[in-house]
Amino acid sequence: MSKKFIVSVAFVVISFFLIFYTLQAEKFVNPFGKNPDPKKQTSIEKKNGSSLYDKQILFGDLHVHTTFSPDAFAISLPMLNGEGAHPPKDACDFARYCSSLDFWSLTDHAEGMTPKQWQEEKDLIRQCNASAGDPNNPELVSFLGWEWTQIGNTVENHYGHRNVIFKDTEEEKVPTRPIGAAGANAEALAGPGFIQRTLLKIISPGGNRQAYYDFSDFITERLSIPRCPKGVNVKDLPKDCTEWAATPSELFEKLKQWTIPSLVIPHGTTWGFYTPPGITFDKQLKGNEYDGRLQRLIEIYSGHGNSEEYRPWQEVSFDEEGNAICNDPIQGFEPSCWRAGEIIRERCLKEKETSEECEKRAIVARSHHAKAGVSGFLTVPGATPDDWGNSGQCPDCFLPAFNYRPGNSVQYSLAITNFDDPNQPKNFRFGFIGSSDTHTARAGNGYKEYWRKGLTESAGPEKPNPFGLMEPARNRKKPKSSSVAFKAAGLAGFDLVDAERQASFFLTAGLVAVHSKERNRDSIWDSLERREVYATSGDRILLWFHLLNHGEGKDKSPIPMGSEVEFSKNPVFKVRALGAFKQKPGCPDSSISGIGTDRLQKLCKGECYHPSSERKKITRIEVIRILPQSFPGEKLQKLIQDPWKTFVCKSGTSACEVEFQDPEYSPLGRDALYYVRAIEEPSPAINGGQLRCEYDNQGRCIKVKPCYGDYRTDPKDDCLANVEERAWSSPIYLIRPSKK
Repeated sequence: MSKKFIVSVAFVVISFFLIFYTLQAEKFVNPFGKNPDPKKQTSIEKKNGSSLYDKQILFGDLHVHTTFSPDAFAISLPMLNGEGAHPPKDACDFARYCSSLDFWSLTDHAEGMTPKQWQEEKDLIRQCNASAGDPNNPELVSFLGWEWTQIGNTVENHYGHRNVIFKDTEEEKVPTRPIGAAGANAEALAGPGFIQRTLLKIISPGGNRQAYYDFSDFITERLSIPRCPKGVNVKDLPKDCTEWAATPSELFEKLKQWTIPSLVIPHGTTWGFYTPPGITFDKQLKGNEYDGRLQRLIEIYSGHGNSEEYRPWQEVSFDEEGNAICNDPIQGFEPSCWRAGEIIRERCLKEKETSEECEKRAIVARSHHAKAGVSGFLTVPGATPDDWGNSGQCPDCFLPAFNYRPGNSVQYSLAITNFDDPNQPKNFRFGFIGSSDTHTARAGNGYKEYWRKGLTESAGPEKPNPFGLMEPARNRKKPKSSSVAFKAAGLAGFDLVDAERQASFFLTAGLVAVHSKERNRDSIWDSLERREVYATSGDRILLWFHLLNHGEGKDKSPIPMGSEVEFSKNPVFKVRALGAFKQKPGCPDSSISGIGTDRLQKLCKGECYHPSSERKKITRIEVIRILPQSFPGEKLQKLIQDPWKTFVCKSGTSACEVEFQDPEYSPLGRDALYYVRAIEEPSPAINGGQLRCEYDNQGRCIKVKPCYGDYRTDPKDDCLANVEERAWSSPIYLIRPSKK
């Protein structure tokens, strides 16, 4: 057996398992210290005497990974210049002392978690809550949850990722074991542990090898845990087994068996890093795959990008046999499969082949790429980021997720209707949240735009290594003037996905804001359940959105965002927004006295949420109106009206308040939903320019300047570019009385 073969096999195995397994983190004794100087609330905005503004606005993050998650473990490894373990203790301290959140939730991947780790997470969350003071008015409310990480390789079997959040943390009020997503993740856990363990020790880079040994030990431990039997009620299953659900409907059924308050939150729906091209949300509204009681919220924005906006294009379409066909460029969007054909054509012409021959090769290249799904980039040997340009991206979206999938966008989901039962059509009715999807335990890390390598998922070796591990540039094949058909054999993990351009799309955290009656667990949970919530791209923008003319007679109370009401007359709405506080450098005294400068330096590089008294300006309010389909096949493009109205705010002010009405609602005679975006003045953001394209006279991206995760980009370069930070209200859903 040759040395080259051994290295190749080792690289494949490690790449595969880095995605799915978790670092066995150490235990901590008394991990959560008490802050002697409780933080002052700066997130409350009230208006005396008005029911519009009689609730607190509290900010949180419901999507937080520690190195109990397998991909977080990968980022922590020395081979990626990682910092080492980031256990739940770090997440609690970061949320409390660095980002100064009001609430947060732990959501490590269920697929890679052992029963022992799940118990540790429960215990640590309880300690975090116990250290936060009076439960009726705590400094920080910590929730418990996990991520159900489903990945399919086709549009038919892909449902995507969901966070599962629980209201309570007591042992008898939370599940005995997390529920993972059956399929690729489950199969990854069936490999031969001894081989992985041996290969890890053979190819471990020099320096700190203990992390690799810990990883190897965890593989062995994880493989020793049996799978739970199927068809058994969750309460009757053994404690120490791994539990799986293949579809959302299976997940919902298992959660219902627990009969405990829980929420299921889809996220990353447009993130094409792992989501098959051509996908749409339609199948998730069929049968039992949607449960409006559990799935009341959707994550519209995170550190992996924006999933809000619909566009009428797709990377691929499908013929009657289900074969993927590459679509033509449209409206500034160039499918990556189309670009594959252009790359091959250009190479072919340089070799002096005829234009007819080169066109034939271009057609084949498009087909190869389209059929390969998320692995299409592998069908064009030697292609560089400059070759791919900004193909596959949404060129006119706000900070879009990588390789954007518009058919899985939030706007698309809200516009479609399922007519399988003509007497009871079904629609999604989501509230909007933002969160981080941090993998370094840094909950709510979008308060300042700094330290790209610590606050985003950008990871990679700091210098070339002997085997070119995790270095696409060094492993790039020799360019050819013909494409190659995709073959999955011998490939796994990071080999199968376009990781090279992805680093330019990693952002700092979004946030979820709740309008809460009180500052405690019950009140925050109540706000989440009734959808009186909104999302931000990271800035703590204050936002209110109400229906003013709901009631008759004595019942004239305004209706807040997230509400669903029967309505027949023309609605009148009111929006109010205040820009986020500008930040002062460093950390407040309460954080320093709470855990000290050394701990703050390690967690957040000595930079905390530290508001000044000056706010950023709100420049405009955008109103989006969506008219859900009223008959099968109704085209969505005219139903998603974005923006439907735009209001320019008074120059030079941080507050903006507008009222508007819809004189068309009653005459249209159909359901409608409305939500608003509050847009701030431009400010610098990490990866705000994403691929940083240079365009030719035809508007084509001819050169990119990616912000790499590895040594090709200076780790001190935060790749800043101006963006318009924003907040998205949850929609107000108006239902025609005859359709209730």
